[in-house]
Amino acid sequence: MSDAGTAASAQRFTELRPLLFTIAYEILGSATESDDVLQDSYLRWAEVDPCTVRDAKSYLAQLVTRQALNALRAGARRREEYVGPWLPEPLLLTEQDPSDDVVLAESVSMAMLVVLETLSPDERAVFVLREVFGFDYDEIGAAVGKSTPAARQVAHRARGHVQARRPRFTAVDRAENERITAEFMIAAAGGDITKVLSMLSPDVVWTADSNGKATAARRPIVGADKVGRSIIGLLRIGAGQPDVRVEMATCNSAPALLLYTADRLEGVFTVEIIDGLITNFYAMRNPDKLAALTAAREITRN
Repeated sequence: MSDAGTAASAQRFTELRPLLFTIAYEILGSATESDDVLQDSYLRWAEVDPCTVRDAKSYLAQLVTRQALNALRAGARRREEYVGPWLPEPLLLTEQDPSDDVVLAESVSMAMLVVLETLSPDERAVFVLREVFGFDYDEIGAAVGKSTPAARQVAHRARGHVQARRPRFTAVDRAENERITAEFMIAAAGGDITKVLSMLSPDVVWTADSNGKATAARRPIVGADKVGRSIIGLLRIGAGQPDVRVEMATCNSAPALLLYTADRLEGVFTVEIIDGLITNFYAMRNPDKLAALTAAREITRN
């Protein structure tokens, strides 16, 4: 390939990188593994003559999907041996606010990614490509190694599974959700249990992921009173530690709290809010899954 052709291929991949990353992340639930998939896919793409590719977007989406599926299947054993609840890697987002795109915001929400984890690898890839990104069934079939009719059947089955399990999702008001989260943290830090309980859904759930590598609840905590008192207790302990600070951020299209000890990131707590009440806390304490939080990511469906 000529130098001009190589440069053109690299530029096209760079232009599509946010889309390709989003596809990989929604299939894998891991920013770290998605970066590896994109690196491997780029090396494969560099060997392709672009003149032989009719639609680079479709070609690269299929390439990334195949690589992501390989990674997902390879990691299945590790997830079976995981200690405690498994959660997706939190995704720190850029200032670009995806909340106006309700489909994108829902598809990267922690709640939806947890639901996608219940699907088989093929079901997950097909659902993501069809329902989130709108690819044709022939493109999807090529990506997952199935005929077009078979891809359509997998999509129907996956859609049914997701609809049966998917939590309610409403359009995101980023500013309002950040206000609610900040108000809750002030109340919890002050030990105001009455205020705290008034801001929690009665069946709120606290789910923590540590893989046994950090202090965290090994089972989900359910119910406003238990969750509220647990958070107040955690904040009381944290207030007594030196060099502890909390920063607000946006992870997975939701408010998130980043907990630092000095300059070390110790945890990310993503907050899910529906109708003004907090319904879920997703606490990431596994240091392996915090490594990718060093950089904000751009996500897109286009």
